Amino acid sequence: MMTIEDALKLKFSCDELSFSQFRDNHRIGVPAEKLFDILAFLKNEHHFDMLVELTAVDYLEYEGAKDRFGVVYVLVSTMNGARLVIKTHVNDPEPLLPSVYSLWKSADWLEREVYDMFGIRFSGHPDLRRILTPDEFTAYPLRKDYPLKGRGERHNFPVLTRAES
Repeated sequence: MMTIEDALKLKFSCDELSFSQFRDNHRIGVPAEKLFDILAFLKNEHHFDMLVELTAVDYLEYEGAKDRFGVVYVLVSTMNGARLVIKTHVNDPEPLLPSVYSLWKSADWLEREVYDMFGIRFSGHPDLRRILTPDEFTAYPLRKDYPLKGRGERHNFPVLTRAES
């Protein structure tokens, strides 16, 4: 039986794919320009029908890092219980990836959260807007260059009492 690694190598013939494994945790690094095609292949051909997590990592000032942001997709096959971690990278000034909302509807809020916290945009997302911070908020709080105490934003927004909320 062909492994997922072999199937990806055969289908995409890409030297930029990287594979690693620790126990039953399989990880695949993919180039951003092939991300959507690879994720669609994994869903349609290998039954990874559930997107359980989508998050990002800011590698600013991380020793040896070549890219600013890593974006991580965790997939599960409900057919056989297999888990797969897919990781890609994007950079400033305009970090952009294709939306996977058309593959998994669970990407809706997950992509909005990554956009709101890191400023990574997802092209083709049907409603990419802030989900955790107010629309007037102009920064991205989980970026490493964001000050730990904020920039005084809490003082710019009205305070709501428990009765008003």
